[in-house]
Amino acid sequence: MGFIKKLLERFRRNYDEYEDEDWEEENSSRDIDFGNREQRNDYVRNCLEKMAEATKELENLNFEYNMVTSYLKDMEEIEALPQEESEQLKDCAKRVSLLQERKTDFMGRPRRITDEKYRMVERMEDQVEEGFDKITEAENYQELIRKDLSRLDGEKHAYLYRKSEVMRVISDTRGMAIICVTALGLCVLLLLFLHFFLDMDTRLGYLLTAGATAVVITLIYVKHMDARRELKRVETGINKIILLQNKVKIRYVNNTNLLEYLYMKYGVSSGKELSQLWENYKLEREEREKFRRAEIDLDYSEQELLQILKCYQVQDPAIWLHQTEAILDPKEMVEIRHNLIIRRQSLRRRMDYNREMVAGPSQRDIKALVERYPKYAKEIMKTVEEYEQKFSS
Repeated sequence: MGFIKKLLERFRRNYDEYEDEDWEEENSSRDIDFGNREQRNDYVRNCLEKMAEATKELENLNFEYNMVTSYLKDMEEIEALPQEESEQLKDCAKRVSLLQERKTDFMGRPRRITDEKYRMVERMEDQVEEGFDKITEAENYQELIRKDLSRLDGEKHAYLYRKSEVMRVISDTRGMAIICVTALGLCVLLLLFLHFFLDMDTRLGYLLTAGATAVVITLIYVKHMDARRELKRVETGINKIILLQNKVKIRYVNNTNLLEYLYMKYGVSSGKELSQLWENYKLEREEREKFRRAEIDLDYSEQELLQILKCYQVQDPAIWLHQTEAILDPKEMVEIRHNLIIRRQSLRRRMDYNREMVAGPSQRDIKALVERYPKYAKEIMKTVEEYEQKFSS
C-alpha cells in the first residue's frame, strides 16, 4: 500500500506547481465531457482504482519475487559449500530422502487389514488367542452335535421303519385269525352237511378240524403277541431317541448361540477367519511399528538437515526438506534453478506491466487532467484525498 501513497504524494507536489497557473483547455481524444462533474469524478476515481489495483498486485508480486530470489540465493549458498561440508549435507539429505521414500511406500502399500479391523483387534489383543481357542472348541463341539443329531435321526428312522413292519405283522395276524375262524366255520358246516345229509361219519373230521384250528390259532396268537411286544419295545426306543434328540438340540442351540456371540465379538464368521485376521494383524502391527520408528528417524534427520542449512545461512531451509534430490543431484539443482529464473522473469514482467502500464499512466492521466483544467484542480485533489483516506482505512 505504500506505493500508492507515494504516487498520491507525488501527485500533490505536482498539483502545487499548477495551482496558480492558467491553462487553456486542450482537445482530448477521450469521449468524456470533463466539464461534467459526474463524468470528471468517475474518470478520476477510475484512475485511482486502477492505481490501487496495480499497487495491490505489485505488493503480491514483490513478495513472490523476493521469495524466488531468496530461493536462488539459498541455492547459491548450498552450491558454494566447501567439499567436506557439502558431503555432510548430502549424507543427511540422502538419509532424509530414503526415509521419505519408505514413508511414501508404506502409505501407498495395500493394507493387510482395514483400519477398523486393526483397531478392533488392537483393543482385544490379549483376548484373541483365547477367543480362537473358544471358537475352535465350539466349532468342534458343533460338528460332534451335528453327527449325534444325524446318528439319532438315522436310528429314529430305523425304528420308525421297524414300527411300520411290526404294525403290518399285527395287521396280518388279525387278518389270518379272521381267515382261520372263517375257514373253521366253513369246515364245520361242511362236516354237518356230510353227517346229516349223507350219513357219513365225520367225527375224525371234527377232530382234525379242531386240531388244525387250534395249532393255527396258537401260531397266529403267538406271532401277534410277539409283534405287540416288539411294537412296545420299538415305541419305547422311539421315545428315548426323541428325548435324546431334544437334549442334543438344546445343546446345539446353546452352542450355536455361543458361536454367534463369539463371531460377533471378534467380527469374523469362523475360527479360520479369526486365525487369518490375527496373523494379518501381527504382520500389520510389525510393519506399523517399523513405520513409526522410521517416522521418528525421519523427523530426527529432517531436524538435523534444517540445523545444517541454518548454519549455512540458508533463508528458507524448510523448503529443502521436500527437494532433497536437488541437493544430491546437480542436474536436479540446475532444473530447479532454471524454473526459478523463469518464474522470476515472469514476475518481473508482470511487475513492470503494473508499474508502467497501469499505475504510471493512471497517475499521468490525473496529472494531465489537472494541467488541462486548473479550475477543477481543487475538486480533483479533494477526490484524490477522499480516495486516499478510504484506501488507507
